[in-house]
Amino acid sequence: MKKIRKILKSVQRKIAELSHDIFRSIAFYPVLISFLFFIIAIVTLNVENLEIVSKLKEKASFLVVRDIETAKTILSTLVGGVLSLTVFSFSMVMVVLNQASSNFSPRLLPGLISDKKHQIILGFYTGTILYTVIILMSLGSYGPSEGYSGFATILAAIFGIICISLFVYFIHNISSAIQIDNIIDKIFAQSNTILEKKIEDQNECNVNTSGWKTVYSENSGYYQGIYISFVSDYFKKQKNYVEIIPYESQYVWQGSPLLKIKEDIPANELRSLIDSISLSQDKHKNSSYISGMLKLTEVAVRAMSPGINDPGTTTDVITKLGQLICKASQIYPRVFEENPENKIILIKNTITAQELMRILIQPIRHYARNDSNVMYELAAALKYSLKNSKIVAANKNNILEEIETLSRSIEQNIDNKYDRKPILDIINKNS
Repeated sequence: MKKIRKILKSVQRKIAELSHDIFRSIAFYPVLISFLFFIIAIVTLNVENLEIVSKLKEKASFLVVRDIETAKTILSTLVGGVLSLTVFSFSMVMVVLNQASSNFSPRLLPGLISDKKHQIILGFYTGTILYTVIILMSLGSYGPSEGYSGFATILAAIFGIICISLFVYFIHNISSAIQIDNIIDKIFAQSNTILEKKIEDQNECNVNTSGWKTVYSENSGYYQGIYISFVSDYFKKQKNYVEIIPYESQYVWQGSPLLKIKEDIPANELRSLIDSISLSQDKHKNSSYISGMLKLTEVAVRAMSPGINDPGTTTDVITKLGQLICKASQIYPRVFEENPENKIILIKNTITAQELMRILIQPIRHYARNDSNVMYELAAALKYSLKNSKIVAANKNNILEEIETLSRSIEQNIDNKYDRKPILDIINKNS
C-alpha cells in the first residue's frame, strides 16, 4: 500500500505540473470552447423537432430559414467569414508576440500568450466554425424540404454576429495589450499583489540551522517551490524542521546544498521529500514577484539598447521597481510556515536586498551609466525605498551600499557637472 500511495503522489505531482503548462497554453481555451460548441451542435440537431422549439419558431417565423438551399448558402458564408476572422486574429497575435519579443523582452511572451481574453475569443471563432460545419454536413441527411426547420441555422447566424462583435473587441484589446505602458502596469500590479500577500503572511524565523543535516541537489534548475502536500504520510506522524536553502527563482546547481533537515529520517522518506521539490529550466515558470521584477528590469535594459533607445520606458520601469523594492525590503531574510496537512515546519530563505540590487539595479546602472535622466530616476527610486519605516535593517544597509556605488558611478561616467549636481543632491539629501 505504501508503494501505491507513493506512486499516486508522484502522479498527482506530475499532473499538477502538467496542468500548470496546459493552462498557460494558447490552445487551452480554444480547444475547450470548441468541444463545447460541438456538444451544442449535437444538442441543437436533436431538438429541432421538439414541441417547445416548434412553438418558438411559430412566434418568430420571420427568423426561421425553412429552405435548405438558403440555409446552405448562409452556413457556407458564415464558415468562410469566420474562418477569415480567425486567420486574421491569429496573425495579429503572432505579430504582437513578435513585436513584444523584439522591442521589449522575450520573457513577456508567456504573459501575452496566456491572456484569457484572447484565448476565449479565438476559441469562440473556432467553435463557431466547428458548429457551422457540423450543421452544414447534417443538411445532407434531409430531403429537399422535409424535416428541416432552420433552428440550427438561426443559431449559427447568431454566433456569426457575436464573432463580428468579438472581432471589434479583439482589435481594441490587442492594440492595448502591446502598449508597453500597459505591459509594465500589468506586471507591476501582479508583482505588487504577490508582495503584499507575502508581507501579510510572513513569520520571521531565527532558528539556528548550522548543525542540521544538509541534502544536496541531484539536478540543476531554477527553484520553483515545494509540493508539500505530496510528501509521504511519514511526515504526518513525525514532526520535523526542513530548511529550503535556495530562494524562489534562484538557480540551483547539481551537487549544491538544497535542504537542511533537523531530525534524521529514513532514506525512502527523504526521497519523497526531495521529489516534492520543483526545479525547472524556465526561470519565469512560476508567478513570483521576483520573476515580475526581473521582467521589468529586462524591459528597462532593452529600452536602453542602441537599437531601441527609449529612456522614457526605462524611467517608467524604474519608478515601478522603486515601489516594489520598497515593499520587498520588508520581507525577512528567513521565514517559516506550518502546514496543516503534515507536521513539517518549513523554513524558507528569501531573496536579500543585496541580491535584488545585483539582479535588478546593477544592470540598469551599467547600461544607463551615461544617461543623467535615467540615473536621476534610479537614485530617486533607491532613496524612496529607504523611507519605508518597516524596512529590515540588513536590507537597508544593502540599499545604502548600492546608493554609494551609484554615486561613484555618476561621478565617473557623467562628465557634465551641471548634469551630475541634481543627481548627487538627491543622493546626499538626508530626508
